Amino acid sequence: MLKIYFLFKVSQTQLPPAPSGRGQGAHIPLRRGQGEVARVWLRKQFWTLLLGVIMLLACQKGFAQEEDKTLLYWQLAKGYVTRAYVEGKDTVPWIVLPELYVFADLAFKNDKERQQYIKLIHDVKRTLPYAKLIYDTLIETYEYIETLPNDKARTAHLKRMEKELFNQYKPELKKLTLTQGKLLIKLVDRECNQSSYNLVSAYLGGVRATFWNVFAGMFGASLKSKYDPKGKDALTERVVVMVEKGQI
Repeated sequence: MLKIYFLFKVSQTQLPPAPSGRGQGAHIPLRRGQGEVARVWLRKQFWTLLLGVIMLLACQKGFAQEEDKTLLYWQLAKGYVTRAYVEGKDTVPWIVLPELYVFADLAFKNDKERQQYIKLIHDVKRTLPYAKLIYDTLIETYEYIETLPNDKARTAHLKRMEKELFNQYKPELKKLTLTQGKLLIKLVDRECNQSSYNLVSAYLGGVRATFWNVFAGMFGASLKSKYDPKGKDALTERVVVMVEKGQI
């Protein structure tokens, strides 16, 4: 069954690429003559698969003894699917491990610096998910408004989205400290490669961006703050990377 499953996976790679766009079941109307071409192609694939299965059953013993490291998918006991290769009579799983970053040990001058570092870790874990959520929301919003027919519909959608997001996340964001708020502004710049001011200006207009920037300035913050991973925010970048990789 393992070898048959392997052949089936290989045969799938011969299929033409899926059409672009959302979902895999997008309907593409065929021009005259294309329907017959598609049916001929499917018949060829069927007979190719059937012939391959027959050949595989006839050569079961020799297949597992090939010296080349043939890639296949291997079903583990607990249902985890991973890539593997056959070497001799053994099936060896091939698992790609995530990247692991190694940083030099930090040297703290005193306990106060150590506590500040611990607090930074806490603040990053608190705010980083919101920065990533903002990025995902912006991408989704941009893709959606591009489908709207005119500026009036886009403006109405943006206002509605602003109100919904404000109502949904206001209770949580109100719990952020001033330090966490400033950090969130910088992490937004990190994730989106644009300052919070530019993002608000692009989606809600310059007047709204200026208003929110002035409002932030009343608390010592600025929506125009930039993230500097190789300069003054180097320690923050270290923490962010380790948090993203699950190292802390």
